[in-house]
Amino acid sequence: MTGYIAEMRRLVGHRTIMQCAASIIVVDEQGRLLLGRRTDNHLWGYSGGSVEIDEHVEDCARRELQEEMGLIADDIEFFCINSGLETHYIYPNGDEVSNVEIIYLCRKYHGNIRPQETEIEELRFFDLKEIDLSMISPPIRPVFERYLSIYGGPWANR
Repeated sequence: MTGYIAEMRRLVGHRTIMQCAASIIVVDEQGRLLLGRRTDNHLWGYSGGSVEIDEHVEDCARRELQEEMGLIADDIEFFCINSGLETHYIYPNGDEVSNVEIIYLCRKYHGNIRPQETEIEELRFFDLKEIDLSMISPPIRPVFERYLSIYGGPWANR
């Protein structure tokens, strides 16, 4: 952990902090999602991370995609904002956050897919029918519910 969040953690320890994050959901030509298995909770998610002081959220989302998955976003589009009680999360190390996350979709990208070893155990594309909420990191489950309700998936017509 570096930057602003690391500085806040030095000041407040594990207490709840408001965390502004930006993320990108990568969608390939077949409509599959690129997900990474996290090293902290071993669940799957898209790329994303904390916005640094004075950083544009779009730049943060692009930076996190390149750092975590090795890809450069050629074009991104706003998808949704994830916030509220469902995004309150306690990380395995005890750090507690209340997230406000801006999520983008990326269908045009380039680069070589590679996981950031300190944060991502494995990367792979998932067909929407393969995705089950139990495999997704808890604070981003509402985003998957929304995405799958719009684009299809196991519970699209609930």
